[in-house]
Amino acid sequence: MNPLIWLTLTTSLAASTIITMSSNHWLLAWLGLELNTLSILPLMALNHHPRATEAATKYFLVQATAATMIMLASTMNAWQTGHWSLNHLTTLTTLLITTAIMLKLGAAPMHLWYPQVLQGVTMNTALLISTWQKIAPLSLLYMMHNHLDRPTMLTLGLLSAMVGGWAGLNQTQTRTIMAFSSIAHMGWLITAMTINPSLTTLTMILYIITTIATFTPMATTTTKTITDIGTTWPLSPPALAATLMALMSLGGLPPLTGFMPKWLILKELSSTSLTIIAMAILLTSLPSLFFYIRLGYLTLLTTAPMTTNMEHKWRFKLNQPTWATLSSSTATLLLPTTMTLYTIT
Repeated sequence: MNPLIWLTLTTSLAASTIITMSSNHWLLAWLGLELNTLSILPLMALNHHPRATEAATKYFLVQATAATMIMLASTMNAWQTGHWSLNHLTTLTTLLITTAIMLKLGAAPMHLWYPQVLQGVTMNTALLISTWQKIAPLSLLYMMHNHLDRPTMLTLGLLSAMVGGWAGLNQTQTRTIMAFSSIAHMGWLITAMTINPSLTTLTMILYIITTIATFTPMATTTTKTITDIGTTWPLSPPALAATLMALMSLGGLPPLTGFMPKWLILKELSSTSLTIIAMAILLTSLPSLFFYIRLGYLTLLTTAPMTTNMEHKWRFKLNQPTWATLSSSTATLLLPTTMTLYTIT
């Protein structure tokens, strides 16, 4: 791709998210979401392959539908209240916009497009969709926090955590597994949004860090299936060990950073007398942890067949990105700073 076109697309992608985050007018928020969608579509279709074209088309249709719903809801709200502000919402408008944002996030039960889109694009584009593209819709939810319907949000969060855990159990493609992992984490984020917005900020930051730490080694070693992970050991043993730690952190095992948001969300749920919801969402994290452990088992605890190709695979030089080490260490070592980060955010 032409460097000027690449710079234009990435700049508009960043600017669109910032426009949505800083807007207090529904038309400006809608404009940012549309610009966000249009900026990433060429990046998705950059790989000239039918699956990439199919993924870009599906992504465009879903995002355009959600944006149309937001425009409809904001127009109805302006008609009824006389305001275009995000702080003046009716009940019907709030439910319609919440549905549209759930569709944009790929949360259950509006999640069926998400694994197929991630499976059709490259690993780096899948990382972009899983992290950066979630910021703008979540910032809209953040700004609407006072108007959200708590039972609806808790139900959607619990449903997303359940679907993300159960549906990921029978997958063999790493991008599809990471898609269902993202759906499950969206469930935790939606639940955190209902009870404490500042906790949502911390959860989102840690989710982005651990997802980057997980995706980066997979993109570097071109790991497409579960069986590919076991054959990447000759390329870079430290990178594979970092992948194992990042996967365990993404699953939320206690010594690692990924345990922090789940721990705090469960604490908040318990302190607000939502013990049943806390128990249910905790149980739904077990299937997710199972397929993370399965991936981790194949990374370090199994020996790949030592064929001629595998023995000489180490000769290929890996181009590790500069942020790989930083994201891996951050994704595993931040648990002791829990109370500091919790009070800052």
